[in-house]
Amino acid sequence: MFKKEIAKLLAKHIKLKQTDVEKLIETPPSSEIGDYAFPCFCLAKKFKKNPVNICEDLANKIKPKSPVEEIKATGPYLNFFVDKAVFAKQILGKVNKDYGKKKLKGKGMIEFSQANTHKAFHVGHIRGTALGESLARIGEFFGHKVIRANYQGDTGMHIAKWVWCYKKYHKKEKIKQDEQWIANIYIDAIKKLAANKKLQQEVDEINRKLDKGKDKKLMVLWKKTRKLSLNAFENIYKELNTKFDKYYFESQVEQEGKKIAKELVQKRIAKISEGATIIDLEKYKLGVWVLLRTDGTALYSAKDLALAQKKFKDFNLDWSIYVYGGQELHFKQLKKTLDLMKFKDRKKVCYIWYDMVRLPTGKMSSRTGDNILYSSFKQELTNYAKKGVKTKWPKIKGKELEDRALKIAIAAMKYAMLSQDPNKVIIFDKKQAMKFEGETGPYLQYTYARASSIIRKSKKKPNLKIDKLTNKELTVVKKIAEFPEVVERAYDKFCPAIIAHYAYHLCQIFNEFYHNTKVIGTDQEAFKLKIVDSFKHVLKTSLYLLGIDVMEKM
Repeated sequence: MFKKEIAKLLAKHIKLKQTDVEKLIETPPSSEIGDYAFPCFCLAKKFKKNPVNICEDLANKIKPKSPVEEIKATGPYLNFFVDKAVFAKQILGKVNKDYGKKKLKGKGMIEFSQANTHKAFHVGHIRGTALGESLARIGEFFGHKVIRANYQGDTGMHIAKWVWCYKKYHKKEKIKQDEQWIANIYIDAIKKLAANKKLQQEVDEINRKLDKGKDKKLMVLWKKTRKLSLNAFENIYKELNTKFDKYYFESQVEQEGKKIAKELVQKRIAKISEGATIIDLEKYKLGVWVLLRTDGTALYSAKDLALAQKKFKDFNLDWSIYVYGGQELHFKQLKKTLDLMKFKDRKKVCYIWYDMVRLPTGKMSSRTGDNILYSSFKQELTNYAKKGVKTKWPKIKGKELEDRALKIAIAAMKYAMLSQDPNKVIIFDKKQAMKFEGETGPYLQYTYARASSIIRKSKKKPNLKIDKLTNKELTVVKKIAEFPEVVERAYDKFCPAIIAHYAYHLCQIFNEFYHNTKVIGTDQEAFKLKIVDSFKHVLKTSLYLLGIDVMEKM
């Protein structure tokens, strides 16, 4: 808002578009230097002068106009000072449920999580689920209709391994809707196959039978265990504050994937090599993409081609985003193949890949069993959170303690996952993530609860009546003013980490204000309450966009 006013003053003097000028305006590190600053380096070539001289000339030419009170040249920076009271009233007056929102059109799909049935939902899945849900919320915040989709592997070799191992070694055990029990059978299968490679022939035979779908007993076992596995996942999604509008399964697109693979051979996009159906993408430096095995069963590649077509047919999408872990080459191959197929919606497809999650002890793998299941991980963090809650609030017990501890644990998980660039490996350190100080989810929740406490204790209602503004108050207001631009950057870059870092810095600034400014019982109590209330709103919205719950009390 104020950047636009400053850009208007500048644009006509430097002969640049107002929108371009606005993008260059910065916020100085201290309000004593200025409230906003324009760097004149970019004008050196245009005016063929030293940036310092350009800055001095502009300071002499431009006359301040409300809300700008003063313009100063400081080296190559042209600094603008605005009317603090006007600034605060205008910013805080805009903080409501629509603050920062946009009304963009369009309908899109975000596909994320993709936990395969008959396998573990592990710590790595938390990252993909948190990232996808946050991107969906940011898209909705900007006005898009977002369809959350989950594409789950309910067929293929991993299913065959599970079914084989259950039938051969665990048949007497009662089938359970238990993540740990289901995952352990798959892990057992991997270990037994690694010890005796000849056993793979038995697995291959089961895979062929499942593929044909004619063995009734086998299909009954598959359907029953598939349902139990999916039910276990639903409980996890509820705890992670996520939901899905559409579920796709490999079993739904398997046959269509085979059909597409055969059509691509006929069109000479694909070919048969040693009995397998492949697409040679070597000339694009993307290697060889295998669609069908030698026995005719479909791989992920063929199924993904069918899925891409099905998504657009089902929903007539304006865009489709895949959020996938560690499979960048696969999606480059998918996009290139869609190009070669001349798929009409190929330009609407994009992917966001994220790297793995490691613990301080090393990397994890669901194939070897060297992994941490979500259920175990959640329980460990919840127990850790209980200790922290009991230390700070010893009177909290029972269900209230359980509920708070779970919210704190989920906040710790999600913030740790979302505050880092998706393309970087995360080393999840439980002790660090669960702290109530520092850049953590619990710290943000605690700061929110602290602000709520101030509002509860006051008998006055927040309002915008103000006589003067202190530097601490101004700093909080200026940070609140940044929120719309922060969300826009996160939206443009598909990066919730931008919001996560902003929320942390906002809390830091608020806590400095809290420790140095008395609110209740002061002459301007109502206005200070307005600052606190506006801070609460912006922090709550920021955390909502990250999929993190706030608590009025901790």
